[in-house]
Amino acid sequence: MKGFTKNEENDMILSDYRDLDTLLQEDNMACKKQGVPFRGTEEQKAKLMAVIAELKSQPGCLMPIMQHAQDIYGYLPIEVQTMISDATGEPLEKIYGIATFYAQFALQPKGQYRISVCLGTACYVKGSQAVYDKISELLGIGEGECTPDGKFSLDSCRCVGACGLAPVMMVNDDVYGRLTPDMVKDILDKYE
Repeated sequence: MKGFTKNEENDMILSDYRDLDTLLQEDNMACKKQGVPFRGTEEQKAKLMAVIAELKSQPGCLMPIMQHAQDIYGYLPIEVQTMISDATGEPLEKIYGIATFYAQFALQPKGQYRISVCLGTACYVKGSQAVYDKISELLGIGEGECTPDGKFSLDSCRCVGACGLAPVMMVNDDVYGRLTPDMVKDILDKYE
């Protein structure tokens, strides 16, 4: 860094790590607040450790390890990130940074029923935000969150390719179109 002494550079780097540590703690607290406990099994841990042992010595192994971990657990909670850090020797901050940078990684579990509401242009102008808000209100969850019982998770997306049915939402592979907020409760009741 130009214009800074080595001590000033080190102070800035330490400050960045402290900020990241605060983010890690806040993210972990968000998971706890939602009441979705980590339910990893010893079998899953053994699978992850086998993957790490196989890939650990390869250059650029962190992304494939994290992808396998998400395949094993369904998401990358702080507990799994910590296991990866401990087993690879990579800093937890680096793993968290990758997990939050790439959209392919989820820090929250997905529900048995994954709800995705299209907020693309066609759906949005036809009222999909109101549909999304109604789902959020009824389930008590927001973007990327999961209900405490693990039944529903909620995400938005940009297009599902059914613009002629706008506004559209999906529950797993089931597509619902021409929605109004009043229709949401009856649709969710089908999955209770």
